[in-house]
Formats: sequence, structure tokens, C-alpha cells
Amino acid sequence: MSAATTAGKAPYYFVPAPSRHPVMAAIGLFFVILGAGQWVNGHGWGAYSLLFGLLWWAFVLQAWFRDAIRESEGGLYSDRIDLSYRWSMGWFIFSEVMFFAAFFGALYWARVHSVPNLGSFENSLLWPDFKALWPSSVPGATAAPAGTVEAFSVVGPWPIPTINTALLLSSGVTLTIAHHALIAGERGKTIAWMWVTVLLGMVFLGLQAFEYHHAYAELNLKLSSGIYGSTFFMLTGFHGFHVFVGMLMLLFITLRLMKGHFTKDRHFGFEGAAWYWHFVDVVWLGLYVVVYWM
Repeated sequence: MSAATTAGKAPYYFVPAPSRHPVMAAIGLFFVILGAGQWVNGHGWGAYSLLFGLLWWAFVLQAWFRDAIRESEGGLYSDRIDLSYRWSMGWFIFSEVMFFAAFFGALYWARVHSVPNLGSFENSLLWPDFKALWPSSVPGATAAPAGTVEAFSVVGPWPIPTINTALLLSSGVTLTIAHHALIAGERGKTIAWMWVTVLLGMVFLGLQAFEYHHAYAELNLKLSSGIYGSTFFMLTGFHGFHVFVGMLMLLFITLRLMKGHFTKDRHFGFEGAAWYWHFVDVVWLGLYVVVYWM
């Protein structure tokens, strides 16, 4: 049962009424997983199931978030709910840290252990033409015995990755300026700097899409380009997806600011999105050094 508000004050701990949103989201995820599994196994209808599930899921999420916003703006969230959201966002970001740690670990293990071990004396008897070289260390080398991987070139740090680094670092600064403006009660300044931050995120995504086209069309670097191609696209691709999600979060926060939501004392929705964006910035710095420079 939903807790009631008394005397104009938020309840001790707000408990929402029974909701259809969790089961509806589960239905959408079912079609996403079903479609993805069938699509990668050669069944064309899987793509339609995947698209249907994503659209269903997006519709459910916007309705769910709309209800949460309505509850928050209705004064139903006390300090205890605010604390719950902070813990939840903290654990969510921690799970994302572990997610990227797995891919960074895969890159480390492949480069430092797997490839050198494949170049050992024992393996040289099986693959005499194999060169245990990481492509970024020896440009143009694919380390592919029997031609299993087509020749490709690596993506260097200049110019797009370096430009994207400057964009993300700049977006972190503009977001911090917006946060301080919100605390100072300067809503107009906050909104202006938030739009700058969203624009920087969009430019980053556009440049990354251009980089991917360049990699595929001109460098012949693909997801199938051995362990280098796999780790490159998995790390940069998932990071790009996180930038897209973070950009959407900041966009909706900006639209809420324009509607008069948030105050200088209560604005965790803003802070949660900012935490996520700064996390995305830090991950990119690691990618920029490990993937593009090393």
C-alpha cells in the first residue's frame, strides 16, 4: 500500500502502490534476448523480435520514469528515499566498473599472456609462420596463422581519439559548472551549460561513428579481426553505448530543469546523471591510453 502524505510532509518512507512496470519490462527483455539469440544463429525473424523488445522496453521505461518523476515532484520522497537512490546509483556504477574491468582484463590477458604463449617454441611447431606480435606494437602485423585473419591496420590516437578525449574532458567541466550554477540557484545558467554538455556528448558519438566507418572501410579493422579487433570494438563500442545512455540522461535532466524541476537543495536526479557521466569520462581515459596508445 502506498504511504500517505500527512500535514504537507513526505511520508517516513514512501512505498509505491503495486505496479505493472516490472513485469512489463521483463516481457520486453524476453523478446530482446529471444530475438538476439535467434538472430545471431541465422534466423532473420530474430532481428524483428529484438527490435520489438527494445521498443517495448523503451516504452515501459519512459512510463516507469514518468511515474517516479511524478512521485518526486509530488513531495512523496523523503530524505530516506533520497539516500536509497544514492546507494542504488552507487552500486549501479560499481557494477559498471566491474563490467569494464572484465573487458580491460581480457585485453591485458590476451596481450601479455595469450599472444606471447602462442609464440612459444612448442606452438612454433604447429604454426611456424605465426608471429607473436600485438598489432599496435608492430603496425600492419595481424599475427594470423594460415591467413585466418585478413590484414588490417590499427587505429592510432590521432586525430579522432584525441579530439574525443578533449570533448569528454570538456563536457565534465561544463557539467560541473552547471552543477555549481544549480546550487547557486541560477537556473538559466544551469540549463545553458547542460545544453553545452549534451552537445559535446552528441559530437563525441558522431566522431566515434566516423571512426568506425574509417576502421571498417579503410583500415579493414573489424570485430572479426582477431583478438585485437574483438577487444577494440567491444571496449570502444560498449563505452560508446554508455556515452549514448549518459547523453540521454543529461538530455532528460535538462528538459526537467526547463520545466522547473529540481532545487538547489534537492536535485539528486541531476547528481546521479552527473556521477554516471563522470564515470564514463574516467573509463574513456583508460581506453584512450590502453587501446589507442599502447
